[in-house]
Amino acid sequence: MATVAFDTHDHASCISTALSRAEAHCDQNGLKLTPARRRVLEILLHEHRAVGAYDILEVLRQDGLAAQPPVAYRALDFLVKHGFAHKIERLSAFVACAHPGEKHVPAFLICETCDHVAEATVEVAPKSLCDTAKAIGFEINRTVLEATGLCAKCAPAKS
Repeated sequence: MATVAFDTHDHASCISTALSRAEAHCDQNGLKLTPARRRVLEILLHEHRAVGAYDILEVLRQDGLAAQPPVAYRALDFLVKHGFAHKIERLSAFVACAHPGEKHVPAFLICETCDHVAEATVEVAPKSLCDTAKAIGFEINRTVLEATGLCAKCAPAKS
């Protein structure tokens, strides 16, 4: 299970690779990565933490781009729909996908102190959940796991 947000890594390369993957995916599938969509993805990639729509709007406003809520929400909807970002339900915020272009079930590890989010992948929905759903005739389309706790940087501060 690989994670990104809590690991030390080449952040510039991380951003560049993710943007390249998004551009290639859009080109291959006839999708448009508009300037607003691209900038929202860049904002998410830069942070490695959950970012709210209004925080994104503030950055867009500072950049001189259209900063009306529909602009950010449309861009976020596009990014989530096409697997470039995920919504963190617990925080009502968004993170860039750490595994763009890969079919995966994301599991999010959310630091309660700094709000950094690490995305890990799990093979499938937990067996017990699948069994329960099957027993009641429910078909699972999407599973998102969110766990809260303290990252390695914040844990010592709480001790």
